[in-house]
Amino acid sequence: MAERTLQGKVVVIAGGAKNLGGLLATTVAAGGAKVVVHHHSDSSAADAEKTVTAVREAGSEAVAVQGDLTRVGEVRRLFDAAVDTFGGVDVAVNTTGMVLRKPILETTEDEYDRMFAINLKAAYFFIQEAGRRLNDDGRIISLGTSLLAAFTDGYSTYAGGKAPLEHFTRAAAKEFADRGISVNVVAPGPMDTPFFYPQETPERVAFHKSQAMGNELTHIEDIVPLIEFLATDGRWITGQTLFVNGGYTTR
Repeated sequence: MAERTLQGKVVVIAGGAKNLGGLLATTVAAGGAKVVVHHHSDSSAADAEKTVTAVREAGSEAVAVQGDLTRVGEVRRLFDAAVDTFGGVDVAVNTTGMVLRKPILETTEDEYDRMFAINLKAAYFFIQEAGRRLNDDGRIISLGTSLLAAFTDGYSTYAGGKAPLEHFTRAAAKEFADRGISVNVVAPGPMDTPFFYPQETPERVAFHKSQAMGNELTHIEDIVPLIEFLATDGRWITGQTLFVNGGYTTR
């Protein structure tokens, strides 16, 4: 079987301005992909432009697109930009999400609505629009969480909002299979990024580290190679949730 590469492919990365999304953007660019770097707001615009510059320095092409993906029209506009700029889309990766660690009894209605809009609604309509717009033999990859396999407190709206993503993925994998489109969830353990630490005390950070190999958190460098594999030679993997966490949880 011929090796599958990203050369000449178009990759849309939701949340592609920095951290995991930014590293993914420069990695796929090094493999020859053109990249659509989505970012949410004005506050992330400078980061998105830095990533676009890094992609171009890697010898590929990129464009930055701002949008609030909790609005369905903005999801569609993101894919419109990819098609209008590069002529199509081959891989769609959604790295967006919002973390909240808060007891159920203290969670407000506004917090609940915001968490489920970002982690659930945006994820659903990203998959929907990707299914409409991807070229045949495309790839859809969403970022989940290893908390889906944990029995813990505090993360009711985060893990609860991510949980339906598994079923969205399985349903989409069946519905898009006749076009050769694979659909998967990558579920990292707690990641060593700025999003993680505000939710935890130093003691809890130490506990999370103690649950994985080498007493470490998950690093973005642990996740990007798997996404890249799913986007290329991992085509036969579909409808799955892959826990990438150094043994933090399993199921």
